[in-house]
Amino acid sequence: MNAALEANEVAGYLKSHPEFFDHYAELLAQVHIPDPHGGRAISITERQLGNLRDRNKQLEAKLTELIRYGEENDAISEKIHWMTVALIAAADYPAVARTLYSHLGGAFAVPHVAFRLWGFAAEKLPRHAEFSATDPATIDFAKDLKHPYCGPSAGVIDLAWLGGGVRSLALVPLRRGDETFGLLALGSEEAHRFYPEMGSLFLTRFGDIAAAALLRTLE
Repeated sequence: MNAALEANEVAGYLKSHPEFFDHYAELLAQVHIPDPHGGRAISITERQLGNLRDRNKQLEAKLTELIRYGEENDAISEKIHWMTVALIAAADYPAVARTLYSHLGGAFAVPHVAFRLWGFAAEKLPRHAEFSATDPATIDFAKDLKHPYCGPSAGVIDLAWLGGGVRSLALVPLRRGDETFGLLALGSEEAHRFYPEMGSLFLTRFGDIAAAALLRTLE
């Protein structure tokens, strides 16, 4: 205990008196400490340089990671931009549906894409699979989503209309204000294509864009 207190006192003294090594500069070369990367003893100066090199490596790795994320986000933003342009140009519901399927399956390379819509006047609905009767459990699930769901497909809801072999999902509610009128489902055979920790900002924005395009041609 005394040794620990003495060590703390020494550390506190050196922090409070940074000029110490100005008066005793020769100690920097005389005091040797273990090398964390080997068994030999090195001077304090060498240890400081080693710490700086290690810190620089960590910062370089972090910078590389941030650049990669930035490039990925730029690529996603560009894909969403061109999809939005195509949705604006779509003149009717069939064109909007084709645009959603072609961009999600093409530029975004999602192997399973489907959506279901409900709550529209039956006499006005076009004859498309998206307006097939949706089970109440799916509708309740979509209404309860505060954010898009990303994660494993097992035990979520019955999505037979999305296709077989799906192991991971992204489920995006389609809304008109506070009202949920549909659910967009993206699926993959890869178990980790969609995972709980992935960001949902782009999916949320995509859901807003898709919902606006669909309502424009259906109402």
